[in-house]
Amino acid sequence: MIPSVRVFCSCLGLALAVPWCGSLSQTEERGLPLATPVIATRVSGPAPPRAEPVAPRIQALLDTTAAGSLRAANTRLGLLAAAEVRQFFGDDYAPAWTPLSDSLNPDATAALTRLARATEYGLGPADYHQSRLRTLRDSLAQPPGTIAPAVRARQQAALEVYLSDALLRLLRDLSRGRLHPYTPTAREKAAGPAGQPAAVLRAALAAHRVPEAIDAAQPTHREYRQLQRALVRWLAQPTNPDSADLQQARYQQVALNLERWRWNPIADPEYLLINLPAYELQVVAGDSVRRRHRVIVGKPETPTPTLSSQISYFTLAPDWHVPNSIATKEVLPSLRKNPGYLARNNMTLYNRRGQALNPYRINWARVSPANFPYTFRQSACCDNALGNIVFRFKNPYSVYLHDTPARSLFERPVRTLSHGCIRMAAPMELAAYLLRRGGQPVSLPSEAACARQPTPRDVQLRRAMPIHVRYATCTVAGGQLRFLPDIYRYDEVVRQGLFGPLPSAAAWGGEAK
Repeated sequence: MIPSVRVFCSCLGLALAVPWCGSLSQTEERGLPLATPVIATRVSGPAPPRAEPVAPRIQALLDTTAAGSLRAANTRLGLLAAAEVRQFFGDDYAPAWTPLSDSLNPDATAALTRLARATEYGLGPADYHQSRLRTLRDSLAQPPGTIAPAVRARQQAALEVYLSDALLRLLRDLSRGRLHPYTPTAREKAAGPAGQPAAVLRAALAAHRVPEAIDAAQPTHREYRQLQRALVRWLAQPTNPDSADLQQARYQQVALNLERWRWNPIADPEYLLINLPAYELQVVAGDSVRRRHRVIVGKPETPTPTLSSQISYFTLAPDWHVPNSIATKEVLPSLRKNPGYLARNNMTLYNRRGQALNPYRINWARVSPANFPYTFRQSACCDNALGNIVFRFKNPYSVYLHDTPARSLFERPVRTLSHGCIRMAAPMELAAYLLRRGGQPVSLPSEAACARQPTPRDVQLRRAMPIHVRYATCTVAGGQLRFLPDIYRYDEVVRQGLFGPLPSAAAWGGEAK
């Protein structure tokens, strides 16, 4: 084929072997081989410069050679998920968000829209390169030819890297929590390599389902989903400028509780949930709450810990082995005044060998908490600290769920009253539910019969019930956010981790409608 020749029309009338500034021949228009000289097209100026390839620019951005080390390269770039970004691009560094041109594809547009709505997840858009990505997007929207090819290629490569970085970090934050980024979730571990953020984003991009992948990265249990959806509705409501500080404090309170749920999601389809600030036990099955019980939790100086375990049995007419901390801090001072304290409270004194002792034969004035070789056991009775039933479950804190003779305490609005264990109202009703759940006959003694029973009796459950003790100062009631008191003052540490120190004395904590 004869190479094309561009002929600039001139009034000089040069004697050339081609017609005057005509159109391309039909042969050339069809893309067939040309047997005659090419008829050049008159143009008004120089042709637009050819675009430069972007893959080498992406490779250069992610290259660590110039920086000297991987850490230095990541610091220079300010990447949020550097390792995942390199996994995402692999060895070919092909553009993912601008593959056919230097304009954004629909997946990139959808991804940028979702990043701008990060507040709906309790996360800040500014934490995901929002300003940088907006600038790059606007620059690439300029008509071709307005920016030098080399500059445009650099901008395109930067958008590829920073958009990928922002999405990968968002996926990781939604699944693991922003403050626990290096702790893979159970879902990630079960999915293996396919569950890692880079693989998830690649698969979503191939299926053109990036927004759906972002939503799917979140925990799936009822409490998280309800809270996140209620936050979206709350953000859509008009706000009063005069209450901006309160609104900001409330938003951060929702956000830190979403963060907590990401750290400890619940995978069980049915479970007992005890929310300490709500003073409530819920029996949850799927998306519904089957039962509710009021609970009493630990005092601020002896807080009830958060944990996950399962209940496989309960004990009727339990005896109580008094913890050493209670024995030395509360029982010992009473014994110094009157050894008859034990008999009045149906308690027995034992030495370290398990032998029963007479409390009147011990000089309690010479016994100290540091030198305390005794234990106490309270037998089943009407005034037993554990009441008529106790639900035990494995945990490193020696706490359990139990009845109490002090039923009037459940009427108090603030119920931080225990030494750490959880006291519950109507425990026999829960026992009956757990038995029916396993298809077992419900044959529970009355309270009077429990009090008369001389020895404890364990009842094994055919189906163990998962139990989760959590700390959530924001829940959902009737589709609306419900703010609860921060009874143990745990919120501020998490809030500062997410948002930094308070800029002003904003309203914080307490009940709100």
